[in-house]
Amino acid sequence: MRNGVGVIILNKSNKIFVGKRKDNPIDKWQMPQGGLNQGEDYLSAMKRELYEETSIKSIKVIKEIDGYFEYTLPKELVGIIWKGKYKGQKQKWFITKFFGKEDEINLKTKHPEFIEWKWISPSSLPDVIVDFKKNLYLKLLEEIKKFID
Repeated sequence: MRNGVGVIILNKSNKIFVGKRKDNPIDKWQMPQGGLNQGEDYLSAMKRELYEETSIKSIKVIKEIDGYFEYTLPKELVGIIWKGKYKGQKQKWFITKFFGKEDEINLKTKHPEFIEWKWISPSSLPDVIVDFKKNLYLKLLEEIKKFID
């Protein structure tokens, strides 16, 4: 398992930021996430990944979610993603609030991962994610509900 981070970004209307991945341009979306660099702590990794993928800096961390969330790649992707080094990710997730202006969001980064972005209602999350991450997103949705209900 690869150690990673993920970030839930809520806007002022408590909608959630999702991006459509460049390498999977079918109608599947995800929240920003990525791996830890050697010697990096989870909070720093989350902020770095968020900036690298979206150019977003204007966030306030509401909660570091307790525990870790894991997913395993489907067999057909093992050996392809991450040069075959990992079979999945063990992630630390954060809930954040975006307080910037939307023009801060820029997907044309040094190494673009997303080709499109949008805000969606939290209840839509499990419907837009790739199947192998659906259980993880259902668990995250339970955490999100504690802050928006």
